[in-house]
Amino acid sequence: MAVPLRFSTPAPSSRLEEIIPGSDRIEELSDSSGEYEDMGTATVEEQAHIAYLNSVRIPITDSLETATSRMDDKTAEIILPFLEGNPDGFTLNTFGIPKLQRESHAGALEAFLGDYPARVAFMDASRPWIVYWALQSLTALGIDISAYQKRVAHTFSLAQHPDGGFGGGYGQLPHLACTYAAILSLAMAGGTETYETINRKTLWHFLGRMKQADGGFTMCPGGEEDIRGAFCAVVILSLTNLPLELPPDAPARKRGLTSFTDGLGEWISKCQSWDGGISAAPGNEAHGAYAFCGLGCLAILGPPKETLPKYLNVPILINWLSSRQCSPEGGYNGRTNKLVDGCYSHWVGGCWSIVEAATTTGLWNRTALARYILSACQDEEAGLRDKPGKNSDAYHTCYNLAGLSAAQHQYKYDENVNKGLGTGNLGAAYHWKTEGVYDGKNNVWDEGDVVKTIHPVFVIPYMSVYEMRKYFEEKEGF
Repeated sequence: MAVPLRFSTPAPSSRLEEIIPGSDRIEELSDSSGEYEDMGTATVEEQAHIAYLNSVRIPITDSLETATSRMDDKTAEIILPFLEGNPDGFTLNTFGIPKLQRESHAGALEAFLGDYPARVAFMDASRPWIVYWALQSLTALGIDISAYQKRVAHTFSLAQHPDGGFGGGYGQLPHLACTYAAILSLAMAGGTETYETINRKTLWHFLGRMKQADGGFTMCPGGEEDIRGAFCAVVILSLTNLPLELPPDAPARKRGLTSFTDGLGEWISKCQSWDGGISAAPGNEAHGAYAFCGLGCLAILGPPKETLPKYLNVPILINWLSSRQCSPEGGYNGRTNKLVDGCYSHWVGGCWSIVEAATTTGLWNRTALARYILSACQDEEAGLRDKPGKNSDAYHTCYNLAGLSAAQHQYKYDENVNKGLGTGNLGAAYHWKTEGVYDGKNNVWDEGDVVKTIHPVFVIPYMSVYEMRKYFEEKEGF
């Protein structure tokens, strides 16, 4: 049998040649810090990687060539050298896979929490997200974030709106996405003083104004109603243990609703698309991030084994989620006929713990995802990225690490866990536990590559979840 040759492709340049011209262009990859061009006989390690990749290729190829298929092929050409070899020159683990570059990633994340130059002023309204992404990534890497506690509390005390909820910063209007990121950041920072910066009474009224008569939530007053709003709202309601009863001034009360959960499960059910995925709103195209939002919402409303089959067609959902894992890359895309992207390591990969809690285990290829994250998503400089040819950022670092955690750890729903916690409103999500590191066929990580456990619904550390909920359960009134 002939010794395989290493995959050869031109290095990603500062501006990749467009597949199709002008307004018909599908997507263009951005600058890449690493250049790679390699031809010749593969090493023993590379031969093993090539053999694995060949084993997971889809055996049937559609002969119809389209702009989408050409872009997909071009993307695979750029990614495969990173799955076959080690173009960035990282130290390899015992499986011949790049080690998790823990120290360099931590340094980049700490920089994300520092001052920003004027050129990123357009990100001003996203400050709560940047804080969340960086803090969550640091905790996943095992870095102590206690030094940021006072800064986090101060930052969000300024971003809190007098009428309830949080905006992007001081003086900005409240928005559910910013409020979600703020609450999760405050939960990670922890401590009585931090928790007490939250005005729960005005927050309750803000959420009441977001509740819609059809069961869903808008993201802001007069804003879009979609499944992100539903997920953000129930996460906030649950972690801060707010009353489920709608405030007296909630507009939905005029339509006969009395609770935040009225009609919510039914509304999520309408978001499931014909192909099995979950969309932003009824009638829209299914999307990976919306799938996680829908499943996370249902996992807070009740035990997954009860809520998922009640409101969703689970078999076609599993088929749709499975179809998002790209071959031979191993990572996920977010929609049908789209490119692999590291952020969906969480948005789709994170769905499986919830789905398996409602069905059975062993539904997805954990090690293929971990291989993609460690081999293709670690940036040569620092941080994690969408794919080779893209720049790293806090967003992709956070969700790649969350996806890696989902792949490496076995999360299980167990109603006997924390029986004394979450006994009131929206308490189902406090009964998760970790059953150790996954030890299956084709593992690709060493002990030093394992990240910390992350709560599969709230996507922050377990203790951050439990401590915030416990504090507000023991607190009387607002």
